[in-house]
Amino acid sequence: MKEVIDRFRDVVIQFATPYSTGTGFYLKGPNLIITNEHVIRGNQEVVVNGHNLPKKLVRVIFADPKHDLAFLEVPDTYEIPEVKLAENGGTQQGDPVIAIGHPFGFKFSATQGIISNTMHKMGDITYLQHDAALNPGNSGGPLVNMQGDVIGVNTFVVRDGDNIGFSLPAHYLAESIREYKEKSGEIAVRCYSCGNVVAESQLAGEYCPYCGANLETPNKAEPYEPVGMTRTIEDLLGKLGNDIGLSRRGPASWEIPHGSAKIQVTYHEQSGLITGDAFLCLLPKENIQALYEYLLRQNYDLAGLTLSVRGQDIILSLLIFDRYFNVETGLKLFERLFQKADEYDNILVEQFGAVWKVEE
Repeated sequence: MKEVIDRFRDVVIQFATPYSTGTGFYLKGPNLIITNEHVIRGNQEVVVNGHNLPKKLVRVIFADPKHDLAFLEVPDTYEIPEVKLAENGGTQQGDPVIAIGHPFGFKFSATQGIISNTMHKMGDITYLQHDAALNPGNSGGPLVNMQGDVIGVNTFVVRDGDNIGFSLPAHYLAESIREYKEKSGEIAVRCYSCGNVVAESQLAGEYCPYCGANLETPNKAEPYEPVGMTRTIEDLLGKLGNDIGLSRRGPASWEIPHGSAKIQVTYHEQSGLITGDAFLCLLPKENIQALYEYLLRQNYDLAGLTLSVRGQDIILSLLIFDRYFNVETGLKLFERLFQKADEYDNILVEQFGAVWKVEE
């Protein structure tokens, strides 16, 4: 099983939109990134990030609401191993399976289970039912057999259902890929009414040429426009030289690489709290008391910032309520957070033996 999981480390991709985070996976044959339609809905572009793929904005090029599938374009520089689709079936009740993804926005994880039912019918689609744990963020990831073939796309779970998950069988995905490829790479959508795949150039205005249903291709999605405090925070981060599109990592949440530190900015709308957490480095195994004493001494003089330890992570944090926050005050606070993050990670590593945080 370990060999199968390791093979997918380069294949499984994490992505984020202003509204959600999710999982996708790469298929080398058709040269597409596969995910669920429900997690990219309403977006022309999404941020993708993989084990060997630097964070990039890519276009959504196909949406299939009937099967809850979406295809993303692949960056030209992305070279990864090939995995196969088990599109001819063969999956049986009781077969062991692995669900792979990025639950809750965390990095790569895999859970094992068995197939409970190969014929779970919903409408005119038959799903694979299994008990491999699926969590928010797993949507769009692959369901894999013990031979390392993709047998399905993880799609939804039963809430409070004790690990009852459902995956779209691979033959539906293979069919959608073939139909999309017939459109010669155009941006396309599957009509929710008649089921035909329609390229953008085939639309009769905004309507399906086959049945007249109103359709919206991914390219017609309204560009995301932040409002209120979210807009203020994005204006601030932009003034600090950050690429806002690449920084978004879900609702009111941003991730900024800064030197060796990674800074996570979140707006907690219900409480009105804005947080900036700079993840500096990891605790050493020795000399921890001296390091703690240093952190406490620094906190005595750090107006507006706080050094803390969470697990093994040493974090420099900024907290401010939205009623005191605007671009002018925010610029000063975040400039200081970024500056101090640069200073402290070097001091903690060089003088106290802390460990550089390496991205998995």
